[in-house]
Amino acid sequence: MAEKKQVPLRLSEKLYNAIAAWAEDDFRSVNGQIEYLLTECVKQRKKDGKYVGQDIDEEPEFNI
Repeated sequence: MAEKKQVPLRLSEKLYNAIAAWAEDDFRSVNGQIEYLLTECVKQRKKDGKYVGQDIDEEPEFNI
């Protein structure tokens, strides 16, 4: 099994809560959900050759 890297990550409380709720819906841990989302994002970028978001510096809006 490949060794996993540990990466310190700071999230706003609003973003963390949104991911935590999503993780609970998908029966994953918050860490597992973040890893899943990043994996899917990388797959999509490799498939399209484009970034998922257009405005990387824009603050995302979360409707919770």
